[in-house]
Amino acid sequence: MKIIILNGPNLNLLGTREKAIYGSRSFEDYFDELKEAFPALELSYFQSNTEGVLIDKLHEVGFGSHKGIVFNAGAYTHTSLAISDAIKAIETPVVEVHISNVFARDAIRHKSMMAPFCQGSISGFGLESYRLALQYFERMKPKQIGFGVKNQSS
Repeated sequence: MKIIILNGPNLNLLGTREKAIYGSRSFEDYFDELKEAFPALELSYFQSNTEGVLIDKLHEVGFGSHKGIVFNAGAYTHTSLAISDAIKAIETPVVEVHISNVFARDAIRHKSMMAPFCQGSISGFGLESYRLALQYFERMKPKQIGFGVKNQSS
């Protein structure tokens, strides 16, 4: 089963950026660990600081080539109607993840523009938030994934 992990702005700085919030590991190191932990999943990883590039990647993988998307859109989570619309438009289910507990941070981070169109949201478990999302995809049978979230109206 092909699953892609998408990371948005500033997540390329993991391991060096605000270590008290985001930890001291790079995502690339953690991704190697995830690939070992989930041998049954065909994992790929993509990161961009650019909103349009992330939307293009959602369009590219969102119509059958992948069975799931694990997406940490960073600050775009709270501001991007365009990313929200892209998630709503694609068929591939998305699980929203965040390293920090967004609800323990500034108020603007308490609202996710994309959450209504995602299978679910995971936050506050550090890098382990990604592992939890992958466990969801690993344990779900293909017909259980995408159980109708896309049919909700906004």
